Amino acid sequence: MKKFLALMNDESGATAIEYGLIAALIAVAIIVATRQVGIQVKGTFTDVKNALASRAGAN
Repeated sequence: MKKFLALMNDESGATAIEYGLIAALIAVAIIVATRQVGIQVKGTFTDVKNALASRAGAN
């Protein structure tokens, strides 16, 4: 019974779990931000492509 109570009072694993959750949340935030930047960059390149295509057609 003493070993069980000692195990229940041991909180050393809780810190590792908390750090793991924080790392997971940071990873999700990075993924979301990267996707948003990627969408914006793709839109910019599409605009440039269309502008160059319209210039080439005008000449």
